[in-house]
Amino acid sequence: MSDHLEDVKKYAKAPVNEKAVEGLAKTYRLVLSKADSRYVAASDKAELETVRKNFLEKKLGLSGPDLDASIKAVAEKMKGSRSKSRLTFYYLLAEHHGKLDTFT
Repeated sequence: MSDHLEDVKKYAKAPVNEKAVEGLAKTYRLVLSKADSRYVAASDKAELETVRKNFLEKKLGLSGPDLDASIKAVAEKMKGSRSKSRLTFYYLLAEHHGKLDTFT
């Protein structure tokens, strides 16, 4: 948990919602436990489509043309990291859309 929290703190607005980080970790524990799904491949269009459909649309209940722009903004924010943590990526998207309370 502390590794996730430290990674989120690198990119998120302060203060970080620790309960949301915990909630994301619980919700996505199976996904995060697998090496091939632990990270977001921001250069893979199919991966970003999955993030949009499964996380933004299904989990957060969002729609609209700005979803792809928010994904692009988060990828840009994390561009210094070759291994973009899925939990951090999702936290930043939820933060961007004001949906962190979904995980608290």
